[in-house]
This record gives sequence, C-alpha cells and structure tokens, in this order.
Amino acid sequence: MRMKNKLLLVLASAFILSACGNEEDIAGVEDDPIVEGFEEVIAHFPYTYPLIGVETEEQLDRRVIGVTINNHPAARPQSGIGDADLVYEVLSEGEITRLVALFHSELPERVGPVRSSRPYHIDLVNGYNGMLVTHGWSPEAERLLNGGRADFLNGLHYDGTLFQRSNERKAPHNSYITFDNILQGLDSRGYELIGSVPNLSFYENEDVPLEGAEAKEIEVNYLNRNYVQYVFDDETGLYERFNDEEQTIDYDTEEPIRIANLLIVETEHRILDNEGRRAIDLISGGDAILFQDGIASTVKWENRNGQIMAVENGELIRLKPGQTWINIVPTSPGIEASVTY
Repeated sequence: MRMKNKLLLVLASAFILSACGNEEDIAGVEDDPIVEGFEEVIAHFPYTYPLIGVETEEQLDRRVIGVTINNHPAARPQSGIGDADLVYEVLSEGEITRLVALFHSELPERVGPVRSSRPYHIDLVNGYNGMLVTHGWSPEAERLLNGGRADFLNGLHYDGTLFQRSNERKAPHNSYITFDNILQGLDSRGYELIGSVPNLSFYENEDVPLEGAEAKEIEVNYLNRNYVQYVFDDETGLYERFNDEEQTIDYDTEEPIRIANLLIVETEHRILDNEGRRAIDLISGGDAILFQDGIASTVKWENRNGQIMAVENGELIRLKPGQTWINIVPTSPGIEASVTY
C-alpha cells in the first residue's frame, strides 16, 4: 500500500545523548528510565485521497480517469495498474475479464494495454464523475459515448499519435498511452479536467474490525476457464493477485499488485448477440463477499450513486486504506460456486 504521503517522525534517544557533555552524562541518560528508545509520532496531513483513504499534504481537484485495460493472457502483465485507486474486474466476451482501472491519487507514466469499452464500463466510470479512456467500443458503447453519456478519449481516433503500439506484443493486445497524452487528449476535446470526486468511507487506521471466516487464499472461477487467485500476505496485511497462477505485477515497475480491499459481487449477466457481448446488471444489488485483513465477511452490495458498495443491514461498510478491487461474477453459476476460500 502506498503510504508515502504519511510522514513518520522518529525522536531517538541519540538526540538527547548528543546534548550531553561527557561520558558520565551519557551514562546517566542511558540509565534514566524515562528514556526508552524510540518514540514514533505520525504527522497528520490536512487532506485525504478520496478513493484510497490515505492522508496527503496536497488537495487534488482533478477528475477521476478510468481506463479499460486488456486482461487477455497475451496482454499480461499490464502497465500502470499498481497506481490505480480502484479496479473493477468484469467479464467481456467469453470467459476473459476486462479491467476498468480508476486513477486519481497517482498517475502512472503510461497505462495499457488499452482495450475496447462496453456500456457497463461507461457506467462504472460515471459513478465517480470520471472520464473514460478506451481503444475501441461495442456498437452500443459507441452510440452512448457519441451521444454524450461520458467524456472519453478513444484510441480508434488517435492510433499512432496519442496511443502507441508496442512492438513487444501483437494487436489488439499492444495499445498503450502515457498519462501526459491522456490529459492532452481530453483537454483537446474540450472536457473539464477539474471536478468533484466522491469520498469513499475508510477506517481511521489500518486495524479493521471485520468479522467472518479466515480467508488467506481465495480463488475466483470465471466460467471454469479463467481463474483469479488472491493470497494474503501477513507481513503487509494486503492481498496479492494471481491470474491463472501467474502473479499480477506492474509491467513497468515489476512491483506486485497489493490490495487492501477485495469485494466480490454477484449480479445478472445476459448474452446480447452472437459475438457474446453482455448486458450486466449494476443496479439491483445482491450477494457479495468482502475480504479484508485475511477475513471474509458475507455481505450485500448496493449501487449508490453509481458506485458498487458493500453494505450490511443497509449500512455502508468502511474500507481499509489502500487499493480496492471489485470482481463482478454472474449469478449463474453464482457467487457460492464461483468463489472458494
């Protein structure tokens, strides 16, 4: 978890010792029971990043940017996802999932491979007053975006200019864009880059009072073809992600993805056409499992202002500061059949 904006001030007894004039004074200080090694003091900053719950000295007024990221085996590992505040994982066609990564607190140098969007991707980004970056679209997503449903930047219009193809991978798994180019492209389209961001609810510290069953190894089965695993690290207090037993890392930094909150939700998926495109219900709510600190809690999910939230008895459940992933699985076969831990 990225805590670089929290400042740890250490007041050591060595500073006290340096003020003493001779060895006798030093010995006296060392024997003084009042001086007991180190005292940790955390300096609190006036602002908090709204989607990860980490304190910061800067107040961000930029809007969220959501990017549809390819999760085909030929596209892994991806670039930039380690800096996302929140990542949705949801089926596209077939059994392969696509990632919708929301960026706000950190902007990586580049992100990708970028892939085409679906109507439910638009809804997920709109829930955070975000702007969508995509490379391609389904016919319905094209209609919605051209009709003004969301502010967007499409690689179909900027292939080879703002979007660049990597020689290391084959199309359509090789489209990348830098965040400098994202901001340039959105600005050139006349969109307002400054705007409000909803504040998620977090625990005040890293001690999570979640109750439930132990869950240190989790597997999410997407239609018996695509397997996603999460393994809890006792040292970091975070989950690490694997896809088909290959660890999820950021391609550019080679750092593993570390997740503070994992929410798995069940909802209706409906096949729309011969291409296997889907309609996915993001409104009705339903069964969910929330994983924090190696504990699984059976909860419900609700759509509140376009955001998928974990609730219990109608009350929002707070998140642990850090990155959140939300895996969306179909009601058939259902969450009980799709998730093991």
